[in-house]
Amino acid sequence: MANYSTESIRAVALVGHGGAGKTTLAEALLFRAGAIAAQGSVEKGNTVCDFDAQEKSAGHSLNSALVNFAAEGVHIHLIDTPGYPDFAGQAVAALAGVETAIIVINAQTGIELATERMMRAAQARGLARMIVINKIDADNIDLPGLVGEIRERFGKQCLLLDLPAHDRRDVVEVLEQAAGDADFDSIAHAHRELIDQLVEEDESLLARYLEEGKDPDAKELHAPFEKALREGHLVPILFTSARSGAGIGELLHVLASLAPNPAEGNPPPFYKGEPGGTGEAFVAVPDATRHVLAHVFKVIADPYMGKVGIFRVHQGTVKKDGQLFVGSGRRPFKVGHLYQLQGKDYVEVDTLMPGDIGAIAKVDEIDFDAVLHDSHDEDHIHLKPLEFPKPMQGLAVETKKKGDEQRLFDILHKLELEDPCFTVERHPTTHETVIRGLGEMHLRYKLEKMATQFKLELDTRPPLIPYRETVTAKAEGHCRHKKQSGGAGQFGEVYLKIEPMERGAGFEFVDHVKGGVIPGVFMASVEKGVHQALSDGVIAGFPVQDIRVIVYDGKTHAVDGKDIAFVTAGRKAAVEAIRAAGPIVLEPIVSIEVVAPEAAIGDLTGDLSSRRGHITGTSPRPGNTASITGEVPLAEITDYASRLKSMTGGQGSYNIEFIRHAQVPPQVQQKLAAAFRPQEEED
Repeated sequence: MANYSTESIRAVALVGHGGAGKTTLAEALLFRAGAIAAQGSVEKGNTVCDFDAQEKSAGHSLNSALVNFAAEGVHIHLIDTPGYPDFAGQAVAALAGVETAIIVINAQTGIELATERMMRAAQARGLARMIVINKIDADNIDLPGLVGEIRERFGKQCLLLDLPAHDRRDVVEVLEQAAGDADFDSIAHAHRELIDQLVEEDESLLARYLEEGKDPDAKELHAPFEKALREGHLVPILFTSARSGAGIGELLHVLASLAPNPAEGNPPPFYKGEPGGTGEAFVAVPDATRHVLAHVFKVIADPYMGKVGIFRVHQGTVKKDGQLFVGSGRRPFKVGHLYQLQGKDYVEVDTLMPGDIGAIAKVDEIDFDAVLHDSHDEDHIHLKPLEFPKPMQGLAVETKKKGDEQRLFDILHKLELEDPCFTVERHPTTHETVIRGLGEMHLRYKLEKMATQFKLELDTRPPLIPYRETVTAKAEGHCRHKKQSGGAGQFGEVYLKIEPMERGAGFEFVDHVKGGVIPGVFMASVEKGVHQALSDGVIAGFPVQDIRVIVYDGKTHAVDGKDIAFVTAGRKAAVEAIRAAGPIVLEPIVSIEVVAPEAAIGDLTGDLSSRRGHITGTSPRPGNTASITGEVPLAEITDYASRLKSMTGGQGSYNIEFIRHAQVPPQVQQKLAAAFRPQEEED
């Protein structure tokens, strides 16, 4: 058994923008806790968390990494996450494995893109949040100004839990200390603000505080502190320098004494029902004696260990040589080996308690977001999925060497399993294999991994834009398919109507046939033919969406009525109806946020506006930078990374997310339709 209890477990994730020093902070915590003999550095490539060769070369994290260590009698699981927007999937996924998110902010650059994103994501997940301002020993920083900006941006509940002192060489805590010297603000003032906030969480404590005018004992403040964290009434601000060690001991103490354990944090949002539905809420109790319930929040395709599922135990005890089910699977698998991860090292353990993070290798059934359990009573329990940014940056890929196509698909499948923001598409009309990620850096990392780890070289090119087609009016279509060439023939006749649906509604097939004029056995064939028409496109060769197809009449033949006849009739009737229903081409519209030097903002807004973009706002940022938000057609920013680099001297960054499809301008539709006609005539 583990030599600690669930009550003495803490699970935290370091999140925030790239360059904030999260990996160095993790290294400093490991060193201060005695888990490593010497503190490594990102520059030297010898940190515990950035162990991948590509990470060492890039000089920043590309994947989330797990470590654990003991401090002040508690066992701390820590997840170090990448900060650059291209790798946001790894950071967001880590939130499913912890009670506390530590948002790390670079004292030099202030609040950046990923700072806000991860703050929102952690709040939406109901996690306790703490802010760590790192690199406080850097030159030319304005810590009071940054604290003011944090409170303005994230709320007055962001309160100082400690303060830098002695010209930022030390950090002093303010919860148990009401006087002393600090570099700015006042320890007495910060202490009073914190106490006033905490006593409001407990009516009896507040009444006594008002009556006696004395601070409660530190032990009495633990419960209200936990409640304030859990309910979002308090977001503590702490200060560190991971390089000098300032504030590291204080942060360790806060994690051990004030961060919530698995029983104190908000319960994870499990539900019982069908995947993707709402279902009935299910409360996982962090009790070691109950049925096992664990959730897989990360999958690794390890070249030596095989497929590795990393999971958080929420209920029960996972034991080596025990049996577990995956989701609604009917057959259990044996837990042959059970691990905890320490960076790249797999440390074998016998048991995992509620609150522990562990791993199981070589179980093919385990996928990202799977629920593991040891009783069929939990077959239909799922965890509410996190909201991930949608991968929009794409590259069409093909193998340099013929005969490697199957290897390509196998490798892409492994990469897709590891990353919730990396997808693989096979376009049915262009026969392109398209990989999609969150940005140019994200896709470049995947290509490098395929070349170095899997020895697979690829040719790449920009993919076709994922246009769609739809209709704007109601119309009818009819086809009588009759073919006779000696012997039994083919006959099928279909009458159908189509009508537009709301954007994003998808497709609906309705059977309104009366009297069996089209036998039920053939209705599936009609629907198959309609699907063929929709997937092939009608005016420009792109899939048709947001359409309702109603089959209301038809005819068959006792001998010649066949599946193939009704497939053909359904397809041709659908094509005829779509052509008569005011068909249009839709293009993907993305929201875009650009952060760049203030001097480049005018050029950037002009560039986006000239590319059919709509600017929704600009706002100043620390360090003489500013952000632009807006909406723009995806087709207009396929080369945006290189343009942004050119206009900002490499100092700009951007993030895009799909929001909707919208009608293309008439001239664009004409061009797309003209390009499709030769293929259409050939068919």
